[in-house]
Amino acid sequence: MVDNAATLVASLQSALAEEPGLAHNPAALARRIREEAGVISDVEVLEILRRLRNDTSGLGLLEQVLARPGITDVVVNGPEDVFVDQGNGLQRAAISFNSDAEVRRLATRLAISCGQRLDDAQPFADGRINRDDGTSLRIHALLAPPSESGTCLSIRVLRQTNTSLDDLVDNRTLTRESAELLRAMIAARTSFLVIGGTGSGKTTLLSALLSEVSVDERLLIIEDTAELRPNHPHAVTLVARRANAEGSGEITMAQLLRQSLRMRPDRIVVGEIRGAEVVDLLAALNTGHDGGAGTLHANSLHEVPARMEALAALGGLDRTGLHSQLAAAVDVVLTMARQPEGRRLREIGILTGNPVTTEVIWSTDADPHPGYQSFRDSLALRTHVPRTHAPSEFEPRAVEEDAKPDAVTGNSNLHIPAGFDGSLDNFRTGEIS
Repeated sequence: MVDNAATLVASLQSALAEEPGLAHNPAALARRIREEAGVISDVEVLEILRRLRNDTSGLGLLEQVLARPGITDVVVNGPEDVFVDQGNGLQRAAISFNSDAEVRRLATRLAISCGQRLDDAQPFADGRINRDDGTSLRIHALLAPPSESGTCLSIRVLRQTNTSLDDLVDNRTLTRESAELLRAMIAARTSFLVIGGTGSGKTTLLSALLSEVSVDERLLIIEDTAELRPNHPHAVTLVARRANAEGSGEITMAQLLRQSLRMRPDRIVVGEIRGAEVVDLLAALNTGHDGGAGTLHANSLHEVPARMEALAALGGLDRTGLHSQLAAAVDVVLTMARQPEGRRLREIGILTGNPVTTEVIWSTDADPHPGYQSFRDSLALRTHVPRTHAPSEFEPRAVEEDAKPDAVTGNSNLHIPAGFDGSLDNFRTGEIS
């Protein structure tokens, strides 16, 4: 490699800025490299082209690890520490950056592509990048300082595949028995939460469950970062927005929840409950919007009441009010866990009483618990009771099967005005006013 490689790369980047067409003409770009570098080997030309690509497009050096099958996370803890997760925990990748400055350039470029600012005055940023292969990347960057180990990058790969419950059974995330129970739960319009730690598969399970919702229902999905992609023809996603560099333009989850109530939802879903929006969600679930759902960071079923109390306090709802709302709004909690063999549905629990208590009715490591059969029976009853609503002025009112025709007119739909005491023989059917 030529000794002044960094200077050459900087010069070529300036040339690309002035002549963007060079980026799409490798032969012309190689000629420019030879002109500016003088004597240079073919291997060195290829290395310069690689560095240019890494500094100007995609995820640079990290593209080669993102190409691996099953990648869910890539984390960079400074120039020499790159780790990847392919579903079995973080493992060190056999790549490294030349310097922290190289990592910082990549982090800054990614933040800018997300519409975020990243510099010494604003040393952290996060956002989302959509890629041509249909995946999305959730990016978080943290500069040094405050990081002691160098610039940090955390990249979550969000694959836009439509995972179904059958797919989750095939990869053993669910058992066939638990999948059938979950289908019955969706059909019965049961409100539920999916809990678990980071990367445990909460979003994947929730998306698969939403895909089971009847096609005649409208889903309103509220998220901080768009991740849910259910295979459903009538799903509308609303995404929160952070304030810009001037401190304006913020759209909160709580605001979006209030707007969703005016959008004729059949089910309201919160991608991740993490703040004061829990108050608005519980209020919505208690005002006729049954069948709602959300995810929550919690490691076990028994942590849910305390976790909800803490979040409700952010929205000004005290413990008594929270338990009253939660008891009426949420029926079921599904617990996901990351295990050595993969992501698994570990428990199904129900919320009972006021104050709310938790009860496990199904788990992977035991036979059905007490309460399992009664819960299944209750789902069957709710599933076979049709969802009713008051007929609007545009809907004809149904005639009761046992309605008897009027003895005089033979018309069971004839309306008799209040106080009328004349003879029906004076009127012809259809002309009574």
